[in-house]
Amino acid sequence: MSVKQKERPPELEQPSRQPLAGRTCLVTGGSCGIGRGIARELGRHGATVIVNYRSSEAAAHEVADVITDAETEGTAHPVQADVTNRDEVDAMREAIQDSFGPIDVLVNNAGITADCTLANMSHEDWHRVIDVSLHGSFNCTKAFYDDLATVDDGRVISISSVIGKQGNVGQANYAAAKSGLFGFTRSLALELADAGATANCIAPGFTLTEMVEAIPDEIQDDLRADIPLERFAHVSEIAGLVRYLASEESGYITGEVIDINGGLDL
Repeated sequence: MSVKQKERPPELEQPSRQPLAGRTCLVTGGSCGIGRGIARELGRHGATVIVNYRSSEAAAHEVADVITDAETEGTAHPVQADVTNRDEVDAMREAIQDSFGPIDVLVNNAGITADCTLANMSHEDWHRVIDVSLHGSFNCTKAFYDDLATVDDGRVISISSVIGKQGNVGQANYAAAKSGLFGFTRSLALELADAGATANCIAPGFTLTEMVEAIPDEIQDDLRADIPLERFAHVSEIAGLVRYLASEESGYITGEVIDINGGLDL
């Protein structure tokens, strides 16, 4: 691993103002990886964060505890729901609304991989990946649509991937799911515009999560060689963009697919 990649961003100072204070943000798949970083970043800037999880209960509680114990105005609460299950999503909506009222920000982050070449891909693996990333985003957005269309500055932020743009060997299911979020976001932005709410999509490149760090070093080196900035993204860089899109300051950005991939498309 190169010296450049080993460098980590310095610990960020606590902001003097809390731009997300008073806003309730739901992060699906918020117990690990990019979702965990997003949840912590939103909480660090004063939001009430709902940390959704499917089965990682202990990890979700840990994320919520870190946010709540920090010296910020932010608080966090774990809530279980499988985003592919409409009944569970509806139950999550009722629980959140009973305790916190309407949400202001929905971050559609939940996603999985089941990599295999198309010739060997099972129907189950095809549907499973699309169910979580694409159908799960629909289920959650549908369930909270009225909230997002009626609160001030409602926000939908969906986490896609550079793979949705470029494709990748062994990831036809993942690429299809992530590219589907592009059209979903643009259509949703048009439908929410009259309400003054926005919908945007972020397409990260390779990001230093547990999944990427588990890739053998020689393959990591090959991947970095194709990136103009010669490194992977830090989770904090993705989370910082989500935080901006969740704020009032981003109100004139909608229907966008925003790349954050170190120049991989150049």
